[in-house]
Amino acid sequence: MNFLRFYKRLDDGTLVFREAWFDEDYAQFVVNHGTVGHQSSTKETRDVSADAAGGLLDAFAQQCAEDGYAEIPPEEQSTVVAQYALKTAGGSERDRYLEDKARRAITEFFAWRGLGTVERTEFAPHKLNIFCLAPDAAKAVAGLKVCLREAKLDFTKLTIAAAPPQDRAALKQKHPLPAKAPFSLG
Repeated sequence: MNFLRFYKRLDDGTLVFREAWFDEDYAQFVVNHGTVGHQSSTKETRDVSADAAGGLLDAFAQQCAEDGYAEIPPEEQSTVVAQYALKTAGGSERDRYLEDKARRAITEFFAWRGLGTVERTEFAPHKLNIFCLAPDAAKAVAGLKVCLREAKLDFTKLTIAAAPPQDRAALKQKHPLPAKAPFSLG
């Protein structure tokens, strides 16, 4: 699947996004846009050939550039970590199900709201860490709380931390507050 996503900050400070992709399985070209953190609007074009899709993606990228939209490089985005406390040190079969369900829920929720991407997951002793890359850390934290609650994942075991783009190692707990101890990945 070919995919493009661009962002623009409006004069009032609002961050908006546009994205387009070609789904070969459905011969479908999709354009999606909206305000970061809010459900986006989508327009689909069906029965698009792979050759035509390449031209449509090029035209989309050119129009976005003309309108002042640009990609946000990963180094300019925040790291946001959703962390679940686990009963076992290495992760059980139940914990692997939690990892899969949480990763899927976050990926889908973030995609339709321009909130970022799930970069990776990892098990640490008694913890599951889900690493996200986000153009707006505060909106991503709020989005994580909504989507994980809606997915009916154990909200009482959830901790969320964020780090600014310039210092990704400086994760600071954002949920729950106040933090009872320093945030730790391991």
